[in-house]
Amino acid sequence: MEKFFEKLDSSLKNNSIIKMTLSKPVSKNNELRNVYVKPILLKDNKMYQFTFRYERRDETKNFDAKQMMEQVKNLVPDVFQNVSLFTLTEDVTLLVSKKDKPTLMCKKINEKRDVDLSHDHEKQRLIDPTKPWWNLLGLTTRDGKVMADMQHKFKQICKYVEIVDGVMRQTKFDDEIHIADMGAGKGYLTFALYEYLITHYDKKIVMEGVEIRKDLVVKINDIIDRCKLQNFKFVENSIEDYKPEKLDVLIALHACDTATDDAILKGVRNNAKLIICAPCCHKQVRREMEKSGKFDSITKYGIFLERQAVMITDAVRALVLEYCGYKTQVMEFIEIDNTPKNVLLVGRKSEKNVDKEAVAKQIKELLDRYGIEEHYLWKNLWKNCRTY
Repeated sequence: MEKFFEKLDSSLKNNSIIKMTLSKPVSKNNELRNVYVKPILLKDNKMYQFTFRYERRDETKNFDAKQMMEQVKNLVPDVFQNVSLFTLTEDVTLLVSKKDKPTLMCKKINEKRDVDLSHDHEKQRLIDPTKPWWNLLGLTTRDGKVMADMQHKFKQICKYVEIVDGVMRQTKFDDEIHIADMGAGKGYLTFALYEYLITHYDKKIVMEGVEIRKDLVVKINDIIDRCKLQNFKFVENSIEDYKPEKLDVLIALHACDTATDDAILKGVRNNAKLIICAPCCHKQVRREMEKSGKFDSITKYGIFLERQAVMITDAVRALVLEYCGYKTQVMEFIEIDNTPKNVLLVGRKSEKNVDKEAVAKQIKELLDRYGIEEHYLWKNLWKNCRTY
């Protein structure tokens, strides 16, 4: 602990601080989640800007060097257990265990760095682009700058994290949260959520990315190993065949056609507390509608038939989740790759009793109205499972 404050004092005296982050609150009930510190130039005076991030608001205050040191000593280790200090010459990390044992890790930096003294009121990013995995994933340069052609995608990734965080905050979890990201692909969203949760949640995060393409799984696991990330891995498997040991949160974004249904089934059968899906296409229901020949004044037009198939598919998915004891919510979501507005379907496990007969009747009436003999999710809910 003394060594850390010696390094902090030295960096203050030689003006080498780039930024500092205080995280991992000692108390789970503390509304103050993080503190971000950066040097600024205010009316020609060197100051240190503190951004205090609370559960629902941010507060910014400026301190001189002496006050800055006092603030940090008041916060560490009594309020926060982790500190990351970035200077021109080294990265310093202080970790304090639950038994109040401090560990100091120092890494010398060979690359050239600059101190940014600009004073702005930009909202703190939810994701830190200076983390090494973003460079290895191809989103940033080696010095942590988001590449020009990745700026838009990075903003969308941050928006995704904000949405999922809002949903997760409404769900009660145990001390460990087991998350499976189905069809995780290149891993951008999986890494973003993992980074955010281990930084902002005072719980053990266990993350698995499920991806069927072996080359991607090998590549991502190599990045995870190189960055020494804990309780995080990619597994090579299909959504249908994936067998999690424990599942609290299931995420499936852009799982094509009935793969979304397989993901929902996986979540339901593993009693997931939270299911988050962004469906991508709805071919199965459209084929059923076309086969029946049961068109009305709307669905006789091709483009409206497509849109109605989307509505019916996702409405039945929401109703099936209700049938299985989930409180459902449908919201607007912005896709990562091409930015059209999409649907985010959220199911949160509820303790309330469900009138299954009434919900089943709604599903049957909806399918009968459009001549749909079977909906993949509704049909397969009972397959190899006697629960329902």
